[in-house]
Amino acid sequence: MSKRARAHLLLMAAAFIWGSAFVAQKEGMTYLGPFTFNGVRMCLGGAVLIPVIFALRKKESISPGAGQKIPGTGFDMSLAGGFCCGVVLFLSSNLQQVGLVYTTAGKAGFITALYIVIVPIFGYLLKKHVSGKVWLCVCIAIIGLYLLCVPESQAINRGDVIMLFSAFGFACHIITIDYFSPKCDPLKIACIQFFVCGILCIPMIVVESPTLQALLLSWLPLLYAGAMSCGVAFTFQVVAQRDTSPVIAALILSFESVFAVLMGFALLSEILTIKEVIGCVLMFAAIVAAQTPEKQKGGIN
Repeated sequence: MSKRARAHLLLMAAAFIWGSAFVAQKEGMTYLGPFTFNGVRMCLGGAVLIPVIFALRKKESISPGAGQKIPGTGFDMSLAGGFCCGVVLFLSSNLQQVGLVYTTAGKAGFITALYIVIVPIFGYLLKKHVSGKVWLCVCIAIIGLYLLCVPESQAINRGDVIMLFSAFGFACHIITIDYFSPKCDPLKIACIQFFVCGILCIPMIVVESPTLQALLLSWLPLLYAGAMSCGVAFTFQVVAQRDTSPVIAALILSFESVFAVLMGFALLSEILTIKEVIGCVLMFAAIVAAQTPEKQKGGIN
């Protein structure tokens, strides 16, 4: 299996975990505020990776390019990468959690996944080439997402606006990972970003005044969102983006919306409408088409 194919499988696995974790994120705020929930789950995600990093250190399993030093210093580039990714993740993930308070899960999934068009726009502004085929796939995916996620006759509310800012944040997160991942140990950068994000949530936790009882009542959503959504899925993203472009990564990761709907159908007996089925098909077709090899001169496609 090629590195590119493995990267795409890891991204699809991350999308599956995030899709199934959407319910956990929503349920977790039954007893906890958004910043408390995010702060605890991010720290859990970082803690999960610590023993993995130590276990792999002896095997020297880090691929070439990891462990580069920050110019002019003796510090590992992973520190800078983890800090920058953590700050961006703090902003985007907390905007998402706050937005979930005011909007539906379906609309939240659609608006958040708009990073699939924001990423190539950022790439264009950074003078990076994006092929016409990828732009077409992005447009098809947007139509599919809308059919899949947005019910009819729902007006825009403040939660939707917050989610749009979150989408810009996740697009920045993908671009930031694209910059640092070839230069860093992927496990270290993932671990550091979680702790940075969790620590930045501490002042907000004080405002929300969480109780031990609330934490215990939310242990299952916290465990899944921390260990799986953070510890596993975000690490898959960092590792995978070493071997694929940010635009393709954004397209594949947006499939989390499809998995969220399919998990609701499989586990909660939710009925898929014809509109939602068409949306799933369009999303799948766009993602498969975007990964079809083509001659290119470089860029982010």
